[in-house]
Amino acid sequence: MSEAPILPHRQAELLWWLLVLASILLAIGLVSPMLTLTRFVFFEDSFSVLSGIVELFKTGRYGLFVIIALFSIVLPVLKIAVLFRLVGNQAESPQQVKRYLHLMHEYGRWSMLDVLVVAILIVTVKLGAIASIEIHAGLYVFGAAVLLIMFITQRVVKLTDDSDS
Repeated sequence: MSEAPILPHRQAELLWWLLVLASILLAIGLVSPMLTLTRFVFFEDSFSVLSGIVELFKTGRYGLFVIIALFSIVLPVLKIAVLFRLVGNQAESPQQVKRYLHLMHEYGRWSMLDVLVVAILIVTVKLGAIASIEIHAGLYVFGAAVLLIMFITQRVVKLTDDSDS
């Protein structure tokens, strides 16, 4: 005898497709150039989140490397994996759903850290030189992925709360 699904089928299917879109946007946002740094008019460097993280590692800024890699790549990927599990109605019990939602709530506190991560990346690569920064589509794609993940999380929490009552 199987238990009732966690989320209504129609809602779960829509959220699943939104998660697929969010995953694609996150992947594109991580590898697409976010900004170009121009120093002294002659020197230009373009950075994506991934290339910025690699640059931090190469220059020995290991603390920032770990923080930015953790909050820009590892935690968003884990959050998407948990959301896929919830949206796919794959939780085995109501206790497991509550555990997943608790995990999502705990991580939710750090959601806006993604914005801080981008700011740290900009400041870090600037290197204190006289420079101008040009923003590229990668920043907007990454931002859209973060917002979409936040929206999906909010919907999953609301729908699971509604199904409990």
